[in-house]
Amino acid sequence: MNPIVEFLRKTDGTVFVDEGGKRHTFRLSPGLSEQELCTFEMNLPCTLPDEMRELLRFARGCEGLACRLGRRFALQEIGFADFQGFGLGNIFPHGKELAVDGCGNSWVVDLTSESKTFAPIFFSCHDPPVIVHQAESLLHFVSETVRGSNAPWKSDIADMYNGFAGRIYRQNPLAQTRSQSLATGESELRAFAESLDETWEFIDLRNPKMGDGYSWGIKDRRSGNMRIFAHQKKKNLGQRFLETFR
Repeated sequence: MNPIVEFLRKTDGTVFVDEGGKRHTFRLSPGLSEQELCTFEMNLPCTLPDEMRELLRFARGCEGLACRLGRRFALQEIGFADFQGFGLGNIFPHGKELAVDGCGNSWVVDLTSESKTFAPIFFSCHDPPVIVHQAESLLHFVSETVRGSNAPWKSDIADMYNGFAGRIYRQNPLAQTRSQSLATGESELRAFAESLDETWEFIDLRNPKMGDGYSWGIKDRRSGNMRIFAHQKKKNLGQRFLETFR
C-alpha cells in the first residue's frame, strides 16, 4: 500500500470552503504516461523512488485546495511532476517545484544523487528572502495542505508562511561565522569554511527541524550534495570604499 496514493484517493472529491465562503472541490489530475514518466526520470539526479513512480502513474497533481497562507493568498494546487526544474541552482541544483502561492514564493523538493525519497521539502520565499525547511516527507506536506483547507484553516504551511519566514530573516539564528564553523571540529563544515573567506557565513541544514532555515542571496553556495550553505555577507560602505583603491 502506498500511503500518499491512499490518502489522495480518500481525499478526492472533498469539498473545502475557504474563509470567504467559496467552495473548492479537491480533484486529482491524470497520471503521467509511461513516456512522460521516462522523460521525468531522465532529468532527475537520482533513481525515481518506487513510491513516487506509483504516485505519478496515479496522479500528476491535485487542485481545489484552499490552504490559507496569509490575508490574500492560499495554496490551491500541487504538482508532483515538475519537468522544468525550480531554478536557484546554487541552492537547489536539482530542485523540483511542488507548489506556488501566487506571489512568487514556492515549495521545493531538494533532490540529490543520494536521494531515496522525494524529500525534503523547503519553502523558498523571495520577500523576505529566506529558505526554510518545511517537511521531511511528501505525504506530510500534502496532508498539511488538506488540513489547512478546512476550518479553522490552520496548518504547518500557514505557520511557515506567517511566522518562521519573518523570524529567520530578522534573526538568521543558524548562521555561523567562518571562525565559528572552523572551530566546530565537524569535518565537512570545516572543509567548506576553509574554502571561503571571512566575508561568508555558514548554515548547516543537514538535520533540520521544521522552521530551520536562513536568509539567502543570489551568490550563495552549497557544499555538494550536503545541505551546508554559505551566504556572503554584505560589505559595509568602508569596505567597499577601500576595495576601490586596491
